[in-house]
Amino acid sequence: MATEANTPIYFEEAVVKVNRSAKVVKGGRRFSFSALVVIGNRDGSIGLGFGKAKEVPSAVQKAVKHARKDLKRVPRMGSTIPHPVVGRFGAARIKLIPAAPGTGIIAGASARAVLEYAGITDILTKSLGSTNPVNLVKATMDGLMQLRSRGDTEKLRGVKLS
Repeated sequence: MATEANTPIYFEEAVVKVNRSAKVVKGGRRFSFSALVVIGNRDGSIGLGFGKAKEVPSAVQKAVKHARKDLKRVPRMGSTIPHPVVGRFGAARIKLIPAAPGTGIIAGASARAVLEYAGITDILTKSLGSTNPVNLVKATMDGLMQLRSRGDTEKLRGVKLS
């Protein structure tokens, strides 16, 4: 990937969760792995990928490939988010609350990865419902996608906000 000035965009990646599942066959157990990966540039771009394979490295590789295809922009206001929001996915819900500068990321491990790689450094979160890391990460992404900046809201409503 390259921008207009031909400078490459670098994304950092974090493996949030690796799941192992077993299938019982005549010779014993056959394992397969699924990996949940978050990639981001710590400046508002974030992607989420889920890959499955017979080995962990292959699963992670597939997840990174999916994450690169699924890049999204996150509106930010300084180092936090513009307004409180609740993200939902399945039985997982997560409340994202803007915080004062210097607060840091107050979040669990799975939500923290998404917020860090999105470039949000000051935020409060509360996980409600399911604690499944896969669903929590997807709920966090849902919450981030619901965010609207002041400019977006003004365009949407066709009025100038005071």
